[in-house]
Amino acid sequence: MAGPYRSREGLSTRSAAVSGKSDEIQLRIDPMHVDFDEEVFGLRKQVRQLRNVAQEIESEAKYQNDFLNQLQMTLINAQAGVKNNMRRLNKSIIREGSNHVMHVVLFALLCFFVVYLWSKISRR
Repeated sequence: MAGPYRSREGLSTRSAAVSGKSDEIQLRIDPMHVDFDEEVFGLRKQVRQLRNVAQEIESEAKYQNDFLNQLQMTLINAQAGVKNNMRRLNKSIIREGSNHVMHVVLFALLCFFVVYLWSKISRR
């Protein structure tokens, strides 16, 4: 049997050997050595600190949730804008597609003609 564990002045714990259950702990309080008001005050202070931490966590979670919602809405709007611009671009390419190819061919012919003239002039 293990010896008693002392937590504070006047409080001690020991395993319950009589009942046969090893997970039970018996608490013996010696009222001569314990200041209950001080213990209660300390516990209230800890509870108040924990409550403040929980409120800070809650406010941070709400802030981040709102931020994520705004980010999601911005992404949805951006996707809609890209989709509309792609649709307009496709319509423009279909409408002026053959004209675009003709411009590229004419530009290439002009470039070849300029190179041809330049080679003729530079030989002289």
